[in-house]
Amino acid sequence: MTEYLTDEWGFFIRSSRQYERFRSPYQAIEVHETEPFGKLFRLDGHFMTSEQDEFFYHENLVHLPGITHPAPERALIVGGGDGGSAEELLKYPSMKKVTLAEIDMAVVDVSRKYLASVHKGSLDDPRLDLRIGDGFAYVRETSDTFDLIVLDLTDPGGPSLELYTPAFYRACASRLTMLGAMALHIASPIAHPDRIRQTLVSLRSAFSIVTPYLTSVPLYGGLWMMACCSATLDPRKLSAPEIDRRIAQRGITDLQYYNGEMHRAALAMPNFVRALVS
Repeated sequence: MTEYLTDEWGFFIRSSRQYERFRSPYQAIEVHETEPFGKLFRLDGHFMTSEQDEFFYHENLVHLPGITHPAPERALIVGGGDGGSAEELLKYPSMKKVTLAEIDMAVVDVSRKYLASVHKGSLDDPRLDLRIGDGFAYVRETSDTFDLIVLDLTDPGGPSLELYTPAFYRACASRLTMLGAMALHIASPIAHPDRIRQTLVSLRSAFSIVTPYLTSVPLYGGLWMMACCSATLDPRKLSAPEIDRRIAQRGITDLQYYNGEMHRAALAMPNFVRALVS
């Protein structure tokens, strides 16, 4: 299997067994067994998540804004049908409800069948409110507000294309509480610099505080960028000891990547990235 980061650059992972390969009404879905990553999930030919490295992505996407928030109680995930983001959000003892707006029920079904080590039962947690349908429509139509919004999306294209627009970001901003924050991935600073520039322009049109940060996602080819967006919440204001204190105080366990020092490290930018996001 090959993952193309650009038309000229990609990498491969060998499949030792194909469990699923079919087309839903929205996208092509595959599940494979691999030696380095265990079960690996693909959509439209792109690697989405795997058993062995999902924590690189989901922990960073959720906990940098989640720990910065004083006590998140209600969260919305748009996309995220594999349940990995839901599993991280449900670790918060203050969390009362997580709404998951996923357009494709087939993603949820496949994840329930093959990716238990990713969602860890979160797709059937009583605090999870599963909404199958268009995420933009849900955000426009709901009257609910959220402490955290997590955009756990495929790359721009197909059903997710409208979820990378200023109009959608403004709609999400209107559904956040005063201390709320939205997190999303915004691509590779090496492979997709133009996409990152444009996404940050769009985000800054909707949020007064936009904080880009970096992590490594092996399944996505290495260095990857995310962003935390808010009217008031700034993850740069927390020290590493304060983050570790909050993790311990909230009783959040089973973290394989995220801690106070990694939070601070994610906010550190090489010079070429500083130029990109300025």
